[in-house]
Amino acid sequence: MLIGSRTKRPKNSKLIKSGAEHRLQIYKVPPKDTVTLQEFEEYAVERLKVLKAIENAGIRHIRGSEDYNHLVEKEVKKTKLAKIIRTDYSTDCEEFSIDHISHFILRLAYCRSEDLKRWFLQQELDLFRFRFLKENAEDKQKFLKVNSLDYNPISEDEKQRVLQDLMASAGRNSTTADTNEYFKVPFTEVLDLVRGRKVFLSRGFAYVPKDDMISILITHYRAHLSQQLAMTSRALPQLEEDNRLLPMLSGLSKRYLGQDYSSKKSNVGKITAEMIDSLSKQSFPPCMQNLHQSMKRDHHLKHGGRMQYGLFLKGIGLSLEEALRFWRTEFTKAMDGDKFDKQYSYNIRHNYGKEGKRADYTPYSCNKIIMSNAPGPGDNHGCPFRHTDADLLAQKLRLQGISKDFTDKIMKYTRDGHYQIACKYYFDATHSGVEEPDVNINHPNQYFDESQHFYSGKKEAKLPNTPARTGSQRSSQNTPRSQLSQNSQPTSQNTTVDDEMMDDDLCMAAMETA
Repeated sequence: MLIGSRTKRPKNSKLIKSGAEHRLQIYKVPPKDTVTLQEFEEYAVERLKVLKAIENAGIRHIRGSEDYNHLVEKEVKKTKLAKIIRTDYSTDCEEFSIDHISHFILRLAYCRSEDLKRWFLQQELDLFRFRFLKENAEDKQKFLKVNSLDYNPISEDEKQRVLQDLMASAGRNSTTADTNEYFKVPFTEVLDLVRGRKVFLSRGFAYVPKDDMISILITHYRAHLSQQLAMTSRALPQLEEDNRLLPMLSGLSKRYLGQDYSSKKSNVGKITAEMIDSLSKQSFPPCMQNLHQSMKRDHHLKHGGRMQYGLFLKGIGLSLEEALRFWRTEFTKAMDGDKFDKQYSYNIRHNYGKEGKRADYTPYSCNKIIMSNAPGPGDNHGCPFRHTDADLLAQKLRLQGISKDFTDKIMKYTRDGHYQIACKYYFDATHSGVEEPDVNINHPNQYFDESQHFYSGKKEAKLPNTPARTGSQRSSQNTPRSQLSQNSQPTSQNTTVDDEMMDDDLCMAAMETA
């Protein structure tokens, strides 16, 4: 695969040069296409969306169940790889090329550590299983032939000799054992079936019914992909000199894939400082509720809390003028106005791009809140599901009136490390009758939007009436950017706070008191 500029590939160009003769593949031959840097990043992001959808569906539903299949199809159809879950396209299609290239790009990104390898391997295996089971019998057989997986069914004589054992191992499906085809393979190739006592074992071999052939293929694919990830990891140092790809690849596993929420264009001017308190009770996610309550209690937030909460408020549509008024009103309950102006107003203006580098900083995603800058003593930022003691979290949920069923679900996913799923169940618990149970929470501002949509019952949320104001109200100095659509290019002009704010953060840290 070459990286560089090139002309647009014709849609119907022949792509069999990748070495595959079936739309479903186990990616043995690297792509030979030439792609631009823009395409390289776009393909990686689109496949990552698919794998995230596979992961979320597997967390919430039993693999292979109707709910699981429905959720996977629903989420994958939102990506540019939508056709890979269909069985009516061929290797001549553009989607085949994207599927092929994007897999190898993510190999580069996810071979960097054992944890990344493990995650990538599991999601790719689940994606393969989902796609293979959708194929018809003829295409399944073609796939086996193309990949030289020559598993032949046992003879009728051998089948009759062990038929009683096959029927016993089939359990509820024993009535179909005499008509089913069986394959005799080493038991090490179907350890999941052996573990579940779903196959008959004899002399080191397992008799696998045709319907369970996927287990053999998964074992084969797992061995192949594990080996290839190890080889890619050893070859990775050769990319160290290419500063075009390395930054993107190293940050891909932590990348947030949704809207940037740099500003809520439709709400700017509608959200006022007086409305924040009521909105926090109605539509703020737990992390922002915690920050709001802490500020009301202490009349102060440390730097990490101000960054997380301030950018969130910017994202819901609080203008710079209203933000300054909101923070000043609360902080000056514990300090004089001059101290606030000298030590805190700069940071607020900075978040809105009015100081320092004048960048349009984006609110923190769930992934950033969970993975970076863990709260220390006296801090109130972070994710309650990630950074709060489990017993204390359960107690808080009960005090909020969350039912036992929902509390048990939330705590289960919290203990398993699925913090965003836990947040989704918190959303369901506090929004009775929510219509879209499969919505995944990936961003605090997304949580706010979903809540507002729920309460308004419309596409665009209705906000509480703005309280009367005395004096003239100037329009906001902030110029909002339009949000990126789901299908826009992955590169953005907006700036995250990860690196660009470091210079000004050092300035603020020197000014700040604990």
